[in-house]
Amino acid sequence: MAYRYQYIIGDLQGSFAALQALKDLLAFDEQQDCLYFAGDLVARGEDSLNTLREVKRLAELGAARTVLGNHDLNLLAVWRGFQKLKDKDRTQPIFAAPDCNELLNWLRRQPLLLQPISNAVIVHAGIPPVWTLAQASHYAREVEKVIAGELDHLDAFLGHMYGSQPDTWQENLSGYERWRVITNYLTRMRLCDEKGRLEFEFKDDLNAPMPAGFKPWFEWPNQLNEQVELFFGHWAALQGKHIAPQIHALDGGCVWGGQLIAYRLEDKQLFTSATGCGL
Repeated sequence: MAYRYQYIIGDLQGSFAALQALKDLLAFDEQQDCLYFAGDLVARGEDSLNTLREVKRLAELGAARTVLGNHDLNLLAVWRGFQKLKDKDRTQPIFAAPDCNELLNWLRRQPLLLQPISNAVIVHAGIPPVWTLAQASHYAREVEKVIAGELDHLDAFLGHMYGSQPDTWQENLSGYERWRVITNYLTRMRLCDEKGRLEFEFKDDLNAPMPAGFKPWFEWPNQLNEQVELFFGHWAALQGKHIAPQIHALDGGCVWGGQLIAYRLEDKQLFTSATGCGL
């Protein structure tokens, strides 16, 4: 389908009012336009249930697509009984809703990496500097097949998903360890060292002191084609800070009272809205 406008939007985290306000700001036309979301549709915002319903509704019209973020995966883990609902997450209404299973079966079939156009890539957290785009896409597909597959395969994956080891990519990894590190790169990464070893504790902005030997993943030389633009969310403390000509941080911390950010692919225009954020 040829769209009039395509927008990439940062983390919603259940901020339904902010999503509706941003759509108004964009004069979004669900018959002609498309919204791409950088993951974390749910969690700390005021209405995760209706946020999830709205993104699913738009997706079924062909007017939206999303990648999975770490909060989306956690939602699936709670649904399947592998995690307890966190006090800070406001997602209980999803589990009480009559369409809960329909929503979460739809969610688990969403990708970890999207290419809306040939030279634009969306992931939730980033692509490690040790991977090419072709590798990242291939590894993402490996994990997506498991998450979207038979429920017993999903359950086995979710039962082994949590953990910070292995913290470095090795091609000879197999099974749950392989899938865990792929998932951690694509949905949890902020800092890594030059060999791609992950550090999971740091969540601050770029001015804060970082552990020795570690830098933000996007500050290491990467293996991406210079023509490829990479869009990610996840790191709210960046507040949508300009990273590099080809690297775009889109999590504006809306759920924390910041702003929701949208990037229009057709003309590289950035739109921001604080309306409805922090409710």
